Amino acid sequence: QVQLVESGGGLVQAGGSLRLSCAASGRTFSSYGMGWFRQAPGKEREFVADISRSGSRTDYADSVKGRFTISRDNAVNTVYLQMNSLKPEDTAVYYCAATVLMYSSSAYFSAATYNYWGQGTQVTVSS
Repeated sequence: QVQLVESGGGLVQAGGSLRLSCAASGRTFSSYGMGWFRQAPGKEREFVADISRSGSRTDYADSVKGRFTISRDNAVNTVYLQMNSLKPEDTAVYYCAATVLMYSSSAYFSAATYNYWGQGTQVTVSS
């Protein structure tokens, strides 16, 4: 079992940047594929980015491609989401999630693939 705690959210102006962190408990962090999802008020949770266990494979939603970067540091049990050129439509609660499944670009897009979720961190982008 792994516990996930997100941090780094906040209020930022359009065009600004934020870096989200997700710290995982346990000593088997490198055994989990990781993903970031977000949910805006009145909308369904949507995929943002994912990263394989080693960090060698990543995927992004089209809406964030070229602006967001996912990375991980297995030595400190943390996955990151660097968000640049933020837009008001990026406003949402951001969640990190962990899966025991090996990397699959098609599976990692789906929230149903993930076994563990953090509590979320609010990101608000003002225009």
